[in-house]
Amino acid sequence: MTNFSQLATSRRNPGTGGLPLHRRALRWWADQPGFTDLQRAMTLGGLGPALLMGCAVAGSAHGVLVIPAHGSAAATAPAKVSRFDAPAPQALSETVERLVRNFGGKAGVSVVGVDDGWMVSANGNTRMPQQSVSKLWVTMTVLDAVDQGHIGLDDPLTITEADFTVFHQPIAALVKKDVGYRSTVREIIRRAMTMSDNTCNDKLLRLVGGPQAVRSFIQRKQLGAIRFGPGERLLQAGTAGLEWKPEYSRGNAFALARSQLSPNVRLAAFESYVADPVDGAAPSAIAVALARLQKGELLSPSSTAWLMSVMQSSHTGRQRLRGAVPPGWQFGHKTGTGQDLRGRTAGYNDVGLLVAPDGRTYSVAVMIGDTRRPIPERQGLMQAVVTALVANHR
Repeated sequence: MTNFSQLATSRRNPGTGGLPLHRRALRWWADQPGFTDLQRAMTLGGLGPALLMGCAVAGSAHGVLVIPAHGSAAATAPAKVSRFDAPAPQALSETVERLVRNFGGKAGVSVVGVDDGWMVSANGNTRMPQQSVSKLWVTMTVLDAVDQGHIGLDDPLTITEADFTVFHQPIAALVKKDVGYRSTVREIIRRAMTMSDNTCNDKLLRLVGGPQAVRSFIQRKQLGAIRFGPGERLLQAGTAGLEWKPEYSRGNAFALARSQLSPNVRLAAFESYVADPVDGAAPSAIAVALARLQKGELLSPSSTAWLMSVMQSSHTGRQRLRGAVPPGWQFGHKTGTGQDLRGRTAGYNDVGLLVAPDGRTYSVAVMIGDTRRPIPERQGLMQAVVTALVANHR
């Protein structure tokens, strides 16, 4: 059984340990496969991203460098990619299929028996909007950089008003106008994962090089049908039918601008997103990725244990999957919730790892891509999946 109390250490590469955080992040990004010698030299000189991408490289007094993503994804395969194709429990498979079939709207469920190597799925290969589930991949990309010695969990990181995004960003209340909020990479990850803080997540995203860095991680680790979107600001603006403006990050400015759009514009943007979500992911791919995380195939043992511990301390979605977890079981997860329009929600999700008292582990992904069903019924679907899984285990 995984020791969830084990903490990751902030290791250093001897060749980069003396550099400030933003320079180490730059070196790590330039070292990724796919860079030419010229691109690597220009990047380490601070010029590459600006010249190659046609935009500025923005440094920060707080040790964060916003690095526009390069165009090549890393292609290095992990040492091991587990398969989960053993015969699945028939009763559990039938129950999951029935639950999804009888639920109104677009929904998908996947469950993996991590130790026994099977997977149960119903509509599990359809890409659904992830919304904040995608914070998992940002955090894993950061921890991958920690494992390589390019970033430390205890490195300083400062949140300023310029970092504000939209919707849920509780850290904004801690930011002082002149000095911001001084923190660490460790705390910002915790806030992104356990509070689903959008500003913290986008700060981490910029730290590791932007969306393309996360996409590179997903490809390099062979995570399959998982897309990563453009970041919180552009994702939410696009779903609403808006062009992002910095002033939308303050107060209710985003909601006000959204309310002034014509109904047809809003509906067209919503429908476009739900039909082909830019952050879409298949429940089966997420369930397998979580299983491989637990098996130690994605991160170092220390980073794996620390991330799973963080996921267990999440404060969100208490009546989703967690609502049916029995006493004595451990559960770590990440929720995701999209925008509402006319009684529909563009993404209502919960994904996580469920550990039985005997140590056997299951990964679960329940994703509702579009539905008019009320929230208690959505939560009921999620809890019914957990109840069926626990019954199968016994």
